[in-house]
Formats: sequence, C-alpha cells, structure tokens
Amino acid sequence: MPDIRIHRNHTLGLARARKVAWAWAEDVEKRFGMSCTVIEGETSDTVEFTRAGVNGRLIVAPDHFDLDAKLGFLLGAFSSTIEAEIESNLDTLLGKAAAAAKRATPKKKK
Repeated sequence: MPDIRIHRNHTLGLARARKVAWAWAEDVEKRFGMSCTVIEGETSDTVEFTRAGVNGRLIVAPDHFDLDAKLGFLLGAFSSTIEAEIESNLDTLLGKAAAAAKRATPKKKK
C-alpha cells in the first residue's frame, strides 16, 4: 500500500494550528467525502480521517504538522496526484493563517 507522508513546520502555535487543522478537516470532508475525527490533547491534536480506500491522521503540534495516509489499491495509482493536492491545500491554509497571525501581531513602536 502506498504511503503519503507530509511534514510542514510552522510558527502558529497550537491554538492557530488547531484552526488550520479544523479548516483542513472540513474541506476534505466536503470535497472528498472523508470522515474526520479530532482528538484534542494538551500539547498536540490528532485529526483522524477515513473513507473507502484511504485512512490516516494529521498530527497538529504548536510548531509542525505531520500527515500520514495509507491508500488502498485503487487509489494507490493516484498517490502522486493525491499527495500534491494535500500539500497544496495544507500549504494554502498555512499561508493564510501565517498572514493573519502577522496582521494580528501588534507592531512595536520605535
């Protein structure tokens, strides 16, 4: 079974990273018919996702995301396309969150 592994560092902290992960989970539920479960922890969260032919998890930490997915036989032929789509989606959400965090940070006076 092909595996997809994606790691992304970030500087959002856990609260903002949670928002990104929840937005990602809502998007994959709508677009791909995934079933997502969020397990909140004190230092990290886990988003478990599944549908026919796919199962995996997204670890949400204060400074990084780790996504691991296993694809079934039929979807395995499309693993490169699926991985690229996940990377694009996650990078877009992280970029928006980083920009919002930058705007929300008060500027220091000189």
